[in-house]
Amino acid sequence: MTNPAPAPRPALRPLPRFIFASRWLQLPLYLGLIAAQGVYVFHFWIELVHLLEAAFGSQTALQALVSSIGYRPDATITALNETVIMLVVLALIDVVMISNLLIMVIMGGYDTFVSRMDLEGHADEPEWLSHVNASVLKVKLGTAIIGISSIHLLKTFINAANYDEKVLIAQTAIHITFLLSAIAIAYTDRLMNRTLNEAH
Repeated sequence: MTNPAPAPRPALRPLPRFIFASRWLQLPLYLGLIAAQGVYVFHFWIELVHLLEAAFGSQTALQALVSSIGYRPDATITALNETVIMLVVLALIDVVMISNLLIMVIMGGYDTFVSRMDLEGHADEPEWLSHVNASVLKVKLGTAIIGISSIHLLKTFINAANYDEKVLIAQTAIHITFLLSAIAIAYTDRLMNRTLNEAH
């Protein structure tokens, strides 16, 4: 015995159809984020090439690295040292983490707010994308921002001699604010989920 075919859905009225179609206005925003990620990839490779050139004795590349990691202009560094290497590597990790954040926003935002990507069963489907929604995306973004802020703070503390005390205090306060905000978002999300479960 065959199951009856599902009843066709009624067509949307013109105004709801227009409002629903307006979600595609977000598409240029996500394409712009893809372009921004391309800029980050380009910046990553420039910094990596400078690091490799400085390792082989290039003074021009070394000075480019020193200026990019926040040393004072009057700092005299004539050879690649462990602190410079560590700061450059942290800067590269920072770029990677921001790139991961961009991927989460692009893929998760598009899948949640614009159109399904239909990646179910694809070998390279991200594990987190299968259960992403606006709430999960907020928590993941908060966690990613804390990670990025931690890298920035670590870079600042390693290079603390080249920063004013007010900058150190301000960056620490900003990091704590990010941390408290992420905890508040996660706690609010947990309360909302508990309320929904109790309602059902």
